[in-house]
Amino acid sequence: MNTKIYTHVHSLAEELMVAVQKKDQVRFDKSYQELKQVCDDNDNTDKDHPVQWETLADFTDDLELAITIYDKALTKAQEINSKDFLSSIAYSTALLKLELGEKDSAIEYLEKAKVSSNKIVDKELKAEIHDLLMDLKDQETVNESE
Repeated sequence: MNTKIYTHVHSLAEELMVAVQKKDQVRFDKSYQELKQVCDDNDNTDKDHPVQWETLADFTDDLELAITIYDKALTKAQEINSKDFLSSIAYSTALLKLELGEKDSAIEYLEKAKVSSNKIVDKELKAEIHDLLMDLKDQETVNESE
């Protein structure tokens, strides 16, 4: 990824975090729109990268829209075969699916994340993916036996 764009996306993420902490909606909206513009400007160019889309989804309040953006980020991650991004994006999507009550879909995303996470260094993320997937599958087993 272009270092200048990564730095810009990172600084916008920091701005968004500060706005959230300070409950500054005006600042949040301004930074969010700027990040969205970066994503739109870079979409399908050589500057396109899943990190910008994942970051945009991370700060999207509308869960359905966030999932749509995560799905776009997943496509971008697949294009560059980034196991780290494939794992983290699929995991984040699964969490939103659970929040929406879509357990089966969450499991599908977690299974994809688990496959991708076999090739990553982040042991904490691997464990979170594994543990959540096992918990959900255990719940399925309990529900089926009742």
